[in-house]
Amino acid sequence: MNPDAFVAYFPIVTLLLVVVLLVSMFRILREYERGVVFLLGRFYRVKGPGLVIIVPIVQQMVRVDLRTLVMDVPTQDVISKDNVSVRVNAVVYYRVIDPEKAINQVEAYHEATSQLSQTTLRSVLGQHELDEMLSQREVLNVDIQRILDKQTDVWGIKVSNVEIKHVDLDESMVRAIARQAEAERVRRAKVIHATGEQEAADKLAKAAEILGRQSGSLQLRYLQTLTEIAGDKSSTIVFPLPTELLQWIKDNKKAD
Repeated sequence: MNPDAFVAYFPIVTLLLVVVLLVSMFRILREYERGVVFLLGRFYRVKGPGLVIIVPIVQQMVRVDLRTLVMDVPTQDVISKDNVSVRVNAVVYYRVIDPEKAINQVEAYHEATSQLSQTTLRSVLGQHELDEMLSQREVLNVDIQRILDKQTDVWGIKVSNVEIKHVDLDESMVRAIARQAEAERVRRAKVIHATGEQEAADKLAKAAEILGRQSGSLQLRYLQTLTEIAGDKSSTIVFPLPTELLQWIKDNKKAD
């Protein structure tokens, strides 16, 4: 290379390098971002948001998003407490509250939270029966959220919510649950019918007791029934006359 050409281009190259270094020093962090800065490999401080100056080569920065992240937990095969196999998936809402811990305490906090969510989902649901999984999702959501939040606290992560989305059963189990529900409806219908019969019997017994206290009450009831039947279109009416009614009629004739 021509020495004269090297001398001529050296200031230009030097100027370009200085411009590149100056440009690389300035970083802009958004309102929801923070920068974890390392000085010669050691943690220095958390910077941002806004304009951040990083000394090239000496300092390095890792961006961290502080917004709430939505993580879809893959479908998990779960064996319930009553030995029923189900497939469950969920969604987890979490955010970073301590950027320094999220970078220094765990290699990849998103992947670590995902794996922990899967194992916790299987562990918690495996302690409950199928009926509880289907009818008490809110309680299970709170239990899973509480366990995840406690375990991810050392990573600087806050798990704000967990929602179980689907509990899928195989076809045979769906038919078994349908039969169980039908049997439960039949049982309730029989109980309601028996309760109605019991209440009706109690009312009739009380009515008979009241009629039996007054002389002639039963006979008057018979006469009232005859009057109601007489209004029907039937041409023939067979109505038994009790001996008490005949005796009451004879007594009235003698009194006259």
